[in-house]
Amino acid sequence: MRGALDLVSLWAIPVLLVLIPAVGAIRGVKVYEVFVEGAKEGFEVAIRIIPFLVAILVAIGMFRGAGAMDLLTAALAPALSAVSFPPELFPLAVLRSLSGSGSLALMTDIVKTAGPDSLLGRTAATMYGSTETTFYVLAVYFGAVGVRRTRHAVPAALIADAVAVIAAIVVCRWMFG
Repeated sequence: MRGALDLVSLWAIPVLLVLIPAVGAIRGVKVYEVFVEGAKEGFEVAIRIIPFLVAILVAIGMFRGAGAMDLLTAALAPALSAVSFPPELFPLAVLRSLSGSGSLALMTDIVKTAGPDSLLGRTAATMYGSTETTFYVLAVYFGAVGVRRTRHAVPAALIADAVAVIAAIVVCRWMFG
């Protein structure tokens, strides 16, 4: 099974990079022109989302800089250990829903400390890859298109993140533990 996964991961990106333009060309789409138009629209969206991006980054910096994450992790460590949730991964689970770059730095630190082939390192990497920057996505993309009432988007996204975190821990223990 691992050999098949290695093969798929090796060829997935090159195949998609060839397949998508080829299918577009077969269907008569002017692939390059459509690509350039999409790039222009992407730049315009980037300009519109800058205020939302600055706001979320400042909030994350304040949360981490104040030491709130360390206090919360220390307080929850006994309960997390009791349910077999590695306390070292709790900050990653929380920060991942807020910031991609902040959670990447934290995941990198965990991998450097525990080792890339350790259960903790593999679980951190799996958590990082299987969860989303929920609040960042909601703030930036919903803000860019003018959505003010997120209604069910926040709870649904947070439930998906929680399921991904739990699944990452269970699957990594099963495969590597």
